[in-house]
Amino acid sequence: MSDRKLKVYHYAKCGTCRTAIKKLQAMDRELELQDLFEQPASEAEIREWLRLSGLELKKFFNTSGEVYKEQNLKDKLPGMNEEERIATLAANGRLVKRPIVTDGKSLTVGYKEAEFERVWG
Repeated sequence: MSDRKLKVYHYAKCGTCRTAIKKLQAMDRELELQDLFEQPASEAEIREWLRLSGLELKKFFNTSGEVYKEQNLKDKLPGMNEEERIATLAANGRLVKRPIVTDGKSLTVGYKEAEFERVWG
């Protein structure tokens, strides 16, 4: 088990986020919480997420969220370059798929219990 503090990007009213945080607390992990609605991630943080995860940028978008649908991003994202996509994510924390958990070496997007146990357990 790692002793590194985990940074959790979340939304306090999100049930999935609360479940994930409880799981991490049950694993006795030290957490630093950042509410994405109050303090959206910076463009630099989002670039770091990409570097750590190796995932495509589109994996970080909350495609089921209201803001995603209101901004018609399903149709707009394919025509945007990476910088525009990063700026869009950084501009509104509601667009970010959550929770995002990182220790500076690894990163998970969303909550899947088995993945949490494998990566953070």
